[in-house]
Amino acid sequence: MEEGGGGVRNLVPGGPVLLVLCGLLEASGGGRALPPLSDDIPFRVNWPGTEFSLPTTGVLYKEDNYVIMTTADKEKYKCILPLVTSGDEEEEKDYKGPNPRELLEPLFKQSSCSYRIESYWTYEVCHGKHIRQYHEEKETGQKINIHEYYLGNMLAKNLLFEKEQEAEEKEKSNEIPTKNIEGQMTPYYPVGMGNGTPCSLKQNRPRSSTVMYICHPESKHEILSVAEVTTCEYEVVILTPLLCSHPKYRFRASPVNDIFCQSLPGSPFKPLTLRQLEQQEEILRVPFRRSKEGVGWWKYEFCYGKHVHQYHEDKDAGKTSVVVGTWNQDEHIEWAKKNTARAYHLQDDGTQTVRMVSHFYGNGDICDITDKPRQVTVKLKCKESDSPHAVTVYMLEPHSCQYILGVESPVICKILDTADENGLLSLPN
Repeated sequence: MEEGGGGVRNLVPGGPVLLVLCGLLEASGGGRALPPLSDDIPFRVNWPGTEFSLPTTGVLYKEDNYVIMTTADKEKYKCILPLVTSGDEEEEKDYKGPNPRELLEPLFKQSSCSYRIESYWTYEVCHGKHIRQYHEEKETGQKINIHEYYLGNMLAKNLLFEKEQEAEEKEKSNEIPTKNIEGQMTPYYPVGMGNGTPCSLKQNRPRSSTVMYICHPESKHEILSVAEVTTCEYEVVILTPLLCSHPKYRFRASPVNDIFCQSLPGSPFKPLTLRQLEQQEEILRVPFRRSKEGVGWWKYEFCYGKHVHQYHEDKDAGKTSVVVGTWNQDEHIEWAKKNTARAYHLQDDGTQTVRMVSHFYGNGDICDITDKPRQVTVKLKCKESDSPHAVTVYMLEPHSCQYILGVESPVICKILDTADENGLLSLPN
């Protein structure tokens, strides 16, 4: 055994990080009792090398709060652990500002709507009014058939008040409801909506929903997810910056607590077996992996009226590119005869404006799974934003090598009304 900040543990390079952390946290470091392992407190192991200074902001670190780790190959590392505490408790206690309902009031008063486009359904959340789920199909003779359900309305005051009163009581007792969102327990403010379309599976009882508003400082009230938690009862998660001024609902920018492991004399900066495993993972990476929302390994390139490509750039291996679809106007017009190429939005005054156009790009690279060319439907949608050049892009793959590329931007708002019955736009040179 070697003495250090609490003892020596065996570290299996390349083993699951959770197992590594279990070994770390069972020890005691620098004379202190280390915190128990909890799924609510995520950790990440870093290998910074010898030339390293501890962070001076965020989570607190102390030089004597460490353990010595030894791998199966006798490599030794000094691992400095974070002192996990909550630094927001005092701020939450002193907060005297508006309650969450008051913070969200501007969103309800301005009658704005948020949309989420999925492979079949489109979801519409008009804040303070209703939630609608619908699908549009073009029938013979260019008639548009709309299949829709209302998942909730604000007319059901009893359900609304019940949810709000429950949320206010929990806030007073410091029991803010939380939801696991992408691995992080996130506080939310619930708004109930009832009196939706009758549900045949529940003796025609009306559908109902809980809209969960969560803080995200850079969001524009987007719909993060829609889920049917029980038959005809739904949960809708909305990202909004309006709640972020309330400390109990504030976005935590970095929930992951870093553990810094530095090599001791005679050991490499990172365990050899771990480095070998990382190299194997890179080699075995699935070549056509599509990461969520188009962020990660693949990036997407959309050239209007030309093509859609997905690509990955590596400093060693160079650029890997896949043609997802290419533009052919005649093929698109044939596609538009059977699909909705131009979708409308009904304004409060009864007038209709074009909300979205869909374009078909076919003849992409051959798909290894289907042995057919890849193809993609590009959905161009108007999205209001304070920044006139803001663009939101997401990629879905409802069927193997058949994609939906969503492109939302204020730039698109200016040209949608030029769309003809096939969704083709008249653009200036």
